[in-house]
Amino acid sequence: MWALGGLPLLLAPAMIVLGWGGHGPRALDGFDDRVDPGNRQVAHLLAGEQLVPPPPLPPAVFTTAEVEIERPMLSSADRRWDQMDAEFVQRVLAVFKIMKEEHGYEMALLEGYRSPERQAMLASKGSQVTMSGAWQSYHQYGLAVDCAFYKEGRLVISEKNPWAMRGYELFGQVAERIGLTWGGRWQMMDLGHVEWRKPEAKAAIRAAVNR
Repeated sequence: MWALGGLPLLLAPAMIVLGWGGHGPRALDGFDDRVDPGNRQVAHLLAGEQLVPPPPLPPAVFTTAEVEIERPMLSSADRRWDQMDAEFVQRVLAVFKIMKEEHGYEMALLEGYRSPERQAMLASKGSQVTMSGAWQSYHQYGLAVDCAFYKEGRLVISEKNPWAMRGYELFGQVAERIGLTWGGRWQMMDLGHVEWRKPEAKAAIRAAVNR
């Protein structure tokens, strides 16, 4: 009788946790890509007129010695906005707009869509470049971008630059307000990277990883 009487008390904490975990919508991997409905500025940007990508930067800015040290093989990266998911592009452009208007940082797109062949090539360079093989990155689905800052006619990428480091922190905050995942929170940080984890792409990536 004592055992039966004490059973509900033992089960109570577990039932509370399960009940709380099942309350409301849930997101896989602890990630929720919904935009905070209380953020009127973000909601207005995403629901308003279509934002237009900025003009391409001069190709020479991607081939300097400084850039080559920070991001080898960047000169051959794809920076065509029309190769990416249209909704994702609008979210990234909203991030660019807020970064410039609120914080004074002009953003630059370093790489958008990435072919599976390029992904495999980068992965072959080692984990310091990328840990994802072909079809294992949101770049292959047009749902990821790598970004940096454009100041006084040159790219500023280095995390050793205090101004850039502050910019990356703000970039991450703004991207998360828009509902994107920021690479700055990963164990192997990628401060200029953001991605949109759409369910269909997430499923495809999981399948590729488990092959």
